[in-house]
Amino acid sequence: MVPVPPRRHARPHAALGAGLSLLALLGAPAVALAQGAGAVQGSPVPPLAVPVAVPPAATGEAAKGQEPRMPEAKGEAKGTAGKAADAKRPETKPAEAAPEPVPAQGKAQDAKSPDNKAQDTKSSDNKSSDIKTQQAKPQEAAKKSREPAPLVYAKVSTDPNPTLTPRTFLDTLRAAERYAAFAEAGGWERLPEDLARLKPGERNPAIPALRHHLTLTGDLPADAPPNDRLDPPLVAAIAAFQARHGLPDSGILGRLTINALNVPAAVRQRQLAASAARLMGSKFPFGDRYVVVNIPSAAVEAVENGAVARRYVAVVGSPDKATPPVETRITDINFNPTWTVPASVVKNEIIPQMRKNPGYLAKNHIRILGPSGEVDPTRIDWAGEKAVNYTLRQDSGFDNSLGQVRIDMPNRFAVYMHDTPAKSLFAASVRFHSHGCVRVGQVKELVGWLLQGTDGPNGPGTNWGPIEIETGIADGERRDIKLAKPVPVVFVYLTGFATPDGKAHFRDDIYALDTPAPEPAATGAIPSAAPPGADAASAKPASAGAAPTAPRPGAAHDAKPAPARAAATKPAAVKPTPVKPAVGRSAAERHSLESVEPIR
Repeated sequence: MVPVPPRRHARPHAALGAGLSLLALLGAPAVALAQGAGAVQGSPVPPLAVPVAVPPAATGEAAKGQEPRMPEAKGEAKGTAGKAADAKRPETKPAEAAPEPVPAQGKAQDAKSPDNKAQDTKSSDNKSSDIKTQQAKPQEAAKKSREPAPLVYAKVSTDPNPTLTPRTFLDTLRAAERYAAFAEAGGWERLPEDLARLKPGERNPAIPALRHHLTLTGDLPADAPPNDRLDPPLVAAIAAFQARHGLPDSGILGRLTINALNVPAAVRQRQLAASAARLMGSKFPFGDRYVVVNIPSAAVEAVENGAVARRYVAVVGSPDKATPPVETRITDINFNPTWTVPASVVKNEIIPQMRKNPGYLAKNHIRILGPSGEVDPTRIDWAGEKAVNYTLRQDSGFDNSLGQVRIDMPNRFAVYMHDTPAKSLFAASVRFHSHGCVRVGQVKELVGWLLQGTDGPNGPGTNWGPIEIETGIADGERRDIKLAKPVPVVFVYLTGFATPDGKAHFRDDIYALDTPAPEPAATGAIPSAAPPGADAASAKPASAGAAPTAPRPGAAHDAKPAPARAAATKPAAVKPTPVKPAVGRSAAERHSLESVEPIR
């Protein structure tokens, strides 16, 4: 699976000075800094089990039309003496055709005893059984190949600290100030790419620079013994760094880890400052139980009593159909939902499909509804765009684009969380594929958590356990369940954030909101590109992984990053300036669309 290369926006000049106060960091009023602060504690969350898909079994049959190769003759240049010796040598038959040796007792042994006959009969039965077994193997292999592969989910963080708490705003501001100090002090050295081939225990002259970087960021203890070897403490520090950047925490240096290590400190500071700016003015009511969706992380967190109770992989909006920031409450759970196709999807996707394949709607169980009832698709002129005037609705079912469950959360963008039939996307490390809504891996488990405290299907005193949820879905009828107590939910866009333990976390700026648009000069001239010889570090990706600009289903995380924007025109020595909050999309630009990928 190959993703589309991303566009990177990394300009390290817009960082904050270490001497700036928290108020000057973003120009925030004093009121904004008075947000609540509460310690967050919790127990670790067990990681998700990741099953492995089983390939179809091999049939073991030899390729048809190929004859067995005969062994090559040796000693073809034999002399006359050799040929004479060969002539005297008796001819040997193939081993499988060689007769059993005749015992010395003579012909009396030729007459088989009853016991021998019984043994022969058993041997014949065994051979017959072996033949049947061999014939059954291809059938078993074919049967296995028809079985669906087990579901695979990408690994999620096991950190019990939520991405968003009442004190995240202040914690992130402090982290931004700390990284601004790193930038003013010169940051860290750029590591060579060949360091990615280093194995544990090996030495490399770039190791001291790596140790310095990880010591600054708190991943490596300051009292760790200095050396140029990839020793166990350094491997553990690399794993901690990877976990903070949403990378597999293997402790092994790879290309993505080297890319993340080479992001300048000024860029990291800008991510923290921009994320804190997006949190200003938030009035989210946290409470004892709430749900957080961090869009750049493509993950969903169920938070209870200040700690992450459950964390799930998610699929969020692609860059051209971004998931909007939302603060609302989850009020209802829908089993077997129908899906009303948005007008833009009808215009841009359904109509072109119907022109090529008139049976498209019937195949995907989509009905056309007009003022007087259902409309026959053959009565609509698909050469035009009149179909936009009708309501297209997909019936409930496993193939429905919303899957088997929808989580309702009233908001002005009309987005929500839901299941999906395209579950293979949950295995990818890059999961930016939807039209704005959030698809949740293992959504039924999240639904069970949301329905805690809500009366089950058998009345007061009963619960919605896994069996009750499966049973409620299995009848195929749409069912709406209102939560006894709505659960607050927030969609946030945090590419840099700090947790209460003081750690700074970073994710890809998939929507390019951290980098403000270039402002024209006073004369109105277009800003020029970076001069030759600009700092090469600024051309590196602004975050850990390689996030594609327009990902395709199953895109791989190891895709090569696209060239970033031109380097900043300001010299690296110039003190960074505060970053203005990025302006998001307007309400008119956002969709309530959901992907039609399952509809083919």
